[in-house]
Parts: sequence; structure tokens; C-alpha cells
Amino acid sequence: MQQLVFATNNAHKLEEVQAKAGDKIKLLSLNDINCCDDIEETGLTFNENASIKSRYIFERYHLNCFGDDSGLEIDALNNEPGIYSARYAGIHGNHEANMDKVLEKLAGNDNRRARFRTVISLIWNGEEYFFEGVVPGSIRTQRSGSAGFGYDPIFQPDGYDITFAEMSMAEKNSISHRGRAVDELIAFLNTQN
Repeated sequence: MQQLVFATNNAHKLEEVQAKAGDKIKLLSLNDINCCDDIEETGLTFNENASIKSRYIFERYHLNCFGDDSGLEIDALNNEPGIYSARYAGIHGNHEANMDKVLEKLAGNDNRRARFRTVISLIWNGEEYFFEGVVPGSIRTQRSGSAGFGYDPIFQPDGYDITFAEMSMAEKNSISHRGRAVDELIAFLNTQN
């Protein structure tokens, strides 16, 4: 089984990606490699932020690794919150406040088109590779569902009449932006055996 460091300590992300990877890959978190550093995302794009994370780990620990950056892009808000999705309301990881801000900014707006985007930067044997996943959808006018995290209770993917937060993890993983990017990552890793 291949070991691969995922430059995160986000338990939700680790669980989602490990579920996709199955028994082919053993994911290690930052905690697993005793990395307690706060890796600052100073990039201006998803690609730059993902790359900052993977390069940080590779340069310090010399381990195959990947970092990701994800966010919600809303057409009517000029693709906000984008790279600032996790801290849109000012405090990192305050999902309720972030959703409140989105719903407030979209109040009365008929254009609810949005998409979730994930970019993965993989450093494998010293080379960097990028993988991207996008899932289009729309923003609901109110929360629905209790599963998932982040903006899941207000995001309804195209072709569904429920939000990400109303889906099982398996169902969400089968169509999510992170799931799509991880599928590309795993397909690549399967060619490296």
C-alpha cells in the first residue's frame, strides 16, 4: 500500500479522500508526520494555494504529498467567496457565519448559479502535478440538511433536488468537486505502480 501525505488536519477532508482511495493508498495527515506548522495560504488562486501546501511538506519532509484548495464560486458575486471560502465572514472555519454572509449578499438575487472547485497539487517523486474537479449547481435561499460541512447545506448540485448536506457521504463523493479531483489523482497514482 502506498503512503501519501495529505497536507491537512481537516478530518472531514481526510475521511472523504480516504473513502475514495480505498485500500490502494494510506493517507497520512499533517499530525501523522508530526507537522504542527500552520501553512499559510498566501496564493491568489486555488492552484497557488494547493501548491504552497504540497511544496511546504515536500521541502521539509521529503515525502510524496498533496495539498488542495477548494472553494465556492458564485456567479452573482463575481466568483466570491472563491479562495476566501473558509474565512469569508472573517473567522476561519465559521461555517454558519460564512453561509449567512452568502445568503445575505444573494438576498433578492435571482441568479443563484454557483460551482464548487477543488484543485489538488501532488508532488510525486519530486515532480508536481495538478488535478481539478468542478461541480456546478446553485445556492438555495435557506439551509437544508445536516450532513457534510462548509457550504453544503446551501449548495444544490445540478441534476439533484437536494443539497450536499442532504446526501450520504458516498453519494456526495460520487459527484463532488473534491471527489472528481481525487478520482483524477488516484487514476494518476494507479499509473505509477
